[in-house]
Amino acid sequence: MRAVVTCVQSASVDVAGRVFSSIGKGFLVLLGVREEDTAADAEKIADRICGLRVFADEQGKMNRNLAAIGGEILIVSQFTLFADCKKSRRPSFNKAAKAETAVPLYEKVVRLCREKGFSVQTGVFGEYMLVHSVNDGPVTILLDSTEL
Repeated sequence: MRAVVTCVQSASVDVAGRVFSSIGKGFLVLLGVREEDTAADAEKIADRICGLRVFADEQGKMNRNLAAIGGEILIVSQFTLFADCKKSRRPSFNKAAKAETAVPLYEKVVRLCREKGFSVQTGVFGEYMLVHSVNDGPVTILLDSTEL
């Protein structure tokens, strides 16, 4: 499982020309699921997202986590995080999980983050979305469950 976690002042998702969800200060998370991912990968990713200490403290150091700033999370599914461009300029997405695998794991990450007490909004799995964000910092962190 891969997550691109971006600190944002605000973020939103539009579907079919309408705002579907939005957050204020917090994390915009683009989440990709690979075919061999399991519930353990979802647990590792959710735990790391919720515990990342990347917000500035009083001295300007990246030392505060999402809870400390009262932040929110917007999680958007993104199978393209597993694009393979080694053999051509047209990416292959063979490593990305099919919906029957990806949806339950995506939903598990969302549920685990909510269980940790965070306000979590989502995109719409499998839909064309416009994702808007006002990046903060900018701070962007790449997480891969195989490296956690």
